[in-house]
Amino acid sequence: MLVAAFYKFVSLPDYVELRAPLLALCQEQEIRGTILLAQEGINGTIAGSRSAIAKVLDYLRSDSRFADLNVKESETESRMFDRLKIKLKKEIVTLGIPEVDPTQKVGTYVKPQEWNAVISDPETIVIDVRNRFEVSVGSFEGAIDPETASFRQFPDYVRSQLDPTQHQKVAMFCTGGIRCEKASAYLLSQGFKQVYHLEGGILKYLEEVPSEESLWRGECFVFDQRVAVTQGVKDGSYEMCYACGHPISPEEKASPLYQEGISCPYCSDTCSESLE
Repeated sequence: MLVAAFYKFVSLPDYVELRAPLLALCQEQEIRGTILLAQEGINGTIAGSRSAIAKVLDYLRSDSRFADLNVKESETESRMFDRLKIKLKKEIVTLGIPEVDPTQKVGTYVKPQEWNAVISDPETIVIDVRNRFEVSVGSFEGAIDPETASFRQFPDYVRSQLDPTQHQKVAMFCTGGIRCEKASAYLLSQGFKQVYHLEGGILKYLEEVPSEESLWRGECFVFDQRVAVTQGVKDGSYEMCYACGHPISPEEKASPLYQEGISCPYCSDTCSESLE
């Protein structure tokens, strides 16, 4: 099974009309996964046979607006998705500030091979833009966890914890790069001057940077049935708690608070109370 993750910020005033033919093609090719379409662009993760994925990507790239669509590919033996969803949204990644437009202004892209040098600079503040449960699975060494429950909370974190006069260099990263593009555009709008973000996100870093050089610690949470991936974008060791949706490690599964299909250490109190 081939997995293809992609996104692009680009003006799509006709995004509603794009859905039907794309849906028909994906159904014909037995594609599963999720694709989001909005006026600001496209965001998707899909799975299928290599030939089926190629046909969908060729179709997208036949539209000049997606001609340079960057795709991150990986292989898995897991069943990735149960069904296909192509959704129309207000934003392809929800920050909740419509005026933030990565097509107009965005931070400096950093290639995976150059990322170690950027985040090792003592003058650079390194921020994990993902949600707290994602950070708990793994992150870059020394990165700050804003402890957000959703990306919508990131502007509140910036306003309360960051100052463009004190934090001269800010480097950010996320799973595939999409949240960082919007986050970097937001920071620039708030007066931050030197803003960097990992091009292709953690997934591209794990794909391209050798394990002996990697500064990544742990696994990387992904929003599909693999739950997490490791170096080389290989399937990880985490599973999902069916009760609360939190990723759980093999060590947490060994906890007396874990009951398969019922609860885990993160929700045992709540689930126990509900069962009573």
